[in-house]
Amino acid sequence: MPFRLPTPTDFPSPFILTITPPPSPQKPINILLLLHGLGDSNPSFTTLGTQLALPETACISLQAPTPLPFDLGGFHWGDDLQFDSATGQMDFDTGFEKAVNFIRRGVIESVLVEKCGYMPRNIVLFGFGQGGMAAVAAALSFARELGGVVSIGGPLPSSASASGKSKTPVLVLGGSSSTLITRSVVSRFKTAFDTVEYHKWDKSGDGMPRNREEMLPIMKFFARRLRSRSGVPDGSVEVG
Repeated sequence: MPFRLPTPTDFPSPFILTITPPPSPQKPINILLLLHGLGDSNPSFTTLGTQLALPETACISLQAPTPLPFDLGGFHWGDDLQFDSATGQMDFDTGFEKAVNFIRRGVIESVLVEKCGYMPRNIVLFGFGQGGMAAVAAALSFARELGGVVSIGGPLPSSASASGKSKTPVLVLGGSSSTLITRSVVSRFKTAFDTVEYHKWDKSGDGMPRNREEMLPIMKFFARRLRSRSGVPDGSVEVG
């Protein structure tokens, strides 16, 4: 089945997303799924997808399915919403069963693979914070190897499990202090995934990359995992 760029009408209601095609006239060989953080919405990562302008890659910025209560604005990926009694902050790790079904079945399997003809190996997930947790949980639940997962400040959820190690490679990034990506978190990633790369930024916290230097490990990961058909004759068939 030849692949094609998905359109918003391929996705059932109530999916909210934006699709950014690759730079013209390139064909979208790859799909990069962008998952925003807790309390955010998809427009910020729509901008990110446009800024990345990755060759032969369409970016899809997904909005989390559940709005925050109390008119707080924004959305979240968790099964529940809980507050840390010590800090008063919203808890990131509140179960991801709904998010996994939303991403794996609702987006990857039903639309990208079955409707649009993409192979799982050509689909990469990128998530920030709670979006990173949703991304790694979805990848871990997927039987086949995906193109990869980039998680910024998003640990493996406590509820995530698999029958064996996932073949999908993971890049996890975090700050050098005030970070959720601790040594024990990285060790847990390595029990769940065959290939785990950890990059520690020289900064406090797990915020998004601020400059070219901080973005470099992510771009190197993309360079290794995103596929290219540049120079491949039209009509050739990719196997595997």
